[in-house]
Amino acid sequence: MSAISDPIADMLTRVRNSIKAGHLKVDIPSSKIKVAIAKILKEEGFIKNFKLIDDNKQKLLRVYLKYLTDSQPALLTLRRVSKPGRRVYVKAEELRPVMNNIGIWIISTPKGIITNKVAKKLNVGGEIICEIS
Repeated sequence: MSAISDPIADMLTRVRNSIKAGHLKVDIPSSKIKVAIAKILKEEGFIKNFKLIDDNKQKLLRVYLKYLTDSQPALLTLRRVSKPGRRVYVKAEELRPVMNNIGIWIISTPKGIITNKVAKKLNVGGEIICEIS
């Protein structure tokens, strides 16, 4: 079994695939950054909930997906912006609304993993991890 070169992209792909398949939940190998991303997704209303499950090997992050109607998911797009081969950074002055404030950027800053709205208030820039709407 080979190691995953981009675990955040793997997380986003698992969530995207589960939504397309109509699943109610998805299990993802856990890490601190993935938990931080899931926390932001919950706070912004894109997922119902998440929890950590200890399976005696590596903890799993179980994400409970949110649907507005029977077939309409709350998450429309999940896109990885900064990749291992091409990092994308943004200055505090360059922060702008995503999709007319419908979507968010999740940004890794010196203040932690936060959204573009919080980064604008704190006047900090950082690496754009992903774009969500």
